[in-house]
Amino acid sequence: MSVRNPLRLLNLAGKSLLTDEALAISALEYLPIELFPPLFMEAFCGRHRKTLKALVQAWPFVRLPLGGLMQTPHVVTLQAVLEGLDVLLTQKDRPRRCKLRVLDLRNTGQDFWRMWSGSSVHVSSSFSMAPGAEDRSSTEKLLAPFEVFIELHLKERSMDGFLTCLMRWVEQRKASIHLCCKRLRILSFSMDKIMKVLSMVKLDCIQEVYMNHTWHLSTLAMIAPLLGQMSNLQRLLISPINLPDPEEQQEHHIVKITSQFLRLHHLRDLQLESPFYLEGCLDQMLRCLMTPLDNLGITSCLLTDSDLTHLSQSPNISQLKGLDLSGVTMTYSSPELLPALLEKVSATLQELYLEQCGIRDSHLESILHILSHCFQLMSFSLCGNLLSMAIMEKLLRHTSGLPRLSKELYPAPQESFSSDGILQPRRLAQSQSELLEILEDLGHPRTIWISFMPLSTL
Repeated sequence: MSVRNPLRLLNLAGKSLLTDEALAISALEYLPIELFPPLFMEAFCGRHRKTLKALVQAWPFVRLPLGGLMQTPHVVTLQAVLEGLDVLLTQKDRPRRCKLRVLDLRNTGQDFWRMWSGSSVHVSSSFSMAPGAEDRSSTEKLLAPFEVFIELHLKERSMDGFLTCLMRWVEQRKASIHLCCKRLRILSFSMDKIMKVLSMVKLDCIQEVYMNHTWHLSTLAMIAPLLGQMSNLQRLLISPINLPDPEEQQEHHIVKITSQFLRLHHLRDLQLESPFYLEGCLDQMLRCLMTPLDNLGITSCLLTDSDLTHLSQSPNISQLKGLDLSGVTMTYSSPELLPALLEKVSATLQELYLEQCGIRDSHLESILHILSHCFQLMSFSLCGNLLSMAIMEKLLRHTSGLPRLSKELYPAPQESFSSDGILQPRRLAQSQSELLEILEDLGHPRTIWISFMPLSTL
């Protein structure tokens, strides 16, 4: 065997040690640091619980990226690791070589394991070969809670043995454990379970929240105070609240929800799908925003002229990079509102989605000049609106000078449909041919999508 690959020799050494598990455990105190990761991987693959437990107690790195080894959650392995942590956390004097302060159950840390397995030479800086790179003083280590990182996806079937085992363990050790979750997804989960899980999570660790659940507005209002405690929240996405409450209660719930934005000083991305509860009172939420947003999506709902006016006047949208108003009907809105809104964000806007907004030729005509000055625009969609060939030609000419525009999605021109609103393939082909001629006339390479089909010039 070639000696040019010492990491392969380390793997063989790990396998050799595990042929005698008792010997492997007794040797940990004298084991070279380089042998710990390959030995852990071998013990993990072979489900050697006793060795895993002992390795945790002697782990010479600050972080144990266990999630990077798990393609699927494995309860037996988790239990072995938690048993090792139990021993570690109850010790007044930790083993001399043990540096472990973080258990990472997220699907990260693959670079660390690849480095030690020899399958990659790239090493993330967060997994330095130097085990003491993140060391703190002995006093700090004793006082600081042990951290467990996990991504939580809460849905009815997700409360499996793995998550149940972890939550039970954390609940019994709240004083010494910080359960940290940067991404929280709530898809379908009973309210009592949501509240119980979140009571164990260090809420100021959460940076992204995605909620997609059919709830009453009152249920969202119940969770709202917890959102307010997520002081480092950067991205919030709330999908439809389909079950309205009695009108006399609705205003109280809206105030309870929107007031929590006053506590979110790091919010940059806000996406609200079907927020029927904001119709006529969008200003309440806008007044509570504490920082300028990078991305805003308010989709599939009705907004009044007053709502659109307040939106265009809000100081916290002046730096928007992404704006999505798809499904917000503009057909009967005052003609000056959409231009005023786009004028406010034209200097920074990179993505604009106005799908199925009831936009007609007159609406598009009113924003053409502003669109031609959105020099940062990269992605633009008008799918689902009824537009004539004439206005689409004007659109293509006004946007031809935008240097970064690379993704354009437009509806089939009105001329492609029958009087009954049925798309006619022959008419569509003729419209596409005419649009391609316009693109060629503009004289530079460009690709647009019409009715989900690309048209390109080279």
